[in-house]
Amino acid sequence: MSDDKLEISYAGKIWNFIREPVIVIMVFLGVHSFAYAQYEIWPSESMVPTLEIGDRIIVNKYAYGYSRHSLPFGMGGFDGRIMGKLPERGDVVVFADPKDTGRTMIKRIIGLPGDEIQLIRGRLFLNGHILPRHYEKSYSYREPAGHMVSVREFSEENPEGRRYHIAERTDFGRLDNTVGYRVPPGHVFAMGDNRDNSGDSRILNATGYIPVENLIGRAEVVVISLYDCDDGKDIECKFGMAFSRFFKKVI
Repeated sequence: MSDDKLEISYAGKIWNFIREPVIVIMVFLGVHSFAYAQYEIWPSESMVPTLEIGDRIIVNKYAYGYSRHSLPFGMGGFDGRIMGKLPERGDVVVFADPKDTGRTMIKRIIGLPGDEIQLIRGRLFLNGHILPRHYEKSYSYREPAGHMVSVREFSEENPEGRRYHIAERTDFGRLDNTVGYRVPPGHVFAMGDNRDNSGDSRILNATGYIPVENLIGRAEVVVISLYDCDDGKDIECKFGMAFSRFFKKVI
């Protein structure tokens, strides 16, 4: 047998040995890149109490179609969306900051194109109707900067009947009384659940209205959490780990 045939036979044996693991890895990377992706909540606390600092979340990247901001490997050299679909009010979404597209943000969708939104004394009005909220509890926790803050936690319900929890330090903060907003076509309005500690669509000269094109995906589940069990919240921890947050659905 010639040396060339020996080399081909040897290479074939190596390929047969590694073929299945390589295919599995390629499929995993493809699914990870195109369908789902992981993001870590750090260092922002703007989505407390829904998401805690240290949570690692899975994001559904095909929920709203694909844009240049959601496709991997620099493949998104186009404008608009492929298979585009609007989010629903109440979805927790990951998106590219309209003012700095290299920065990724996560907030909750409050309004869709054409919706009218305003906050008055901390209460959220959508299309002229106040959203019901119900007091849940009060507590204090330590911010990343080290300061202790006290908040009240409420459940809020949107017109579709979706309930989620929000945190309020006061009903008289700088973003608790706003102008009226009207969401323009092709945009959405999003806010953090930690209402007094979130830079979001309420600040028109910062985040402002979010182009639908900037949406990356919908947050689905917390897979693991490196939450700091010493920050003061009533979150069950064992051995210094918040196992109660593992595989927690994002609502």
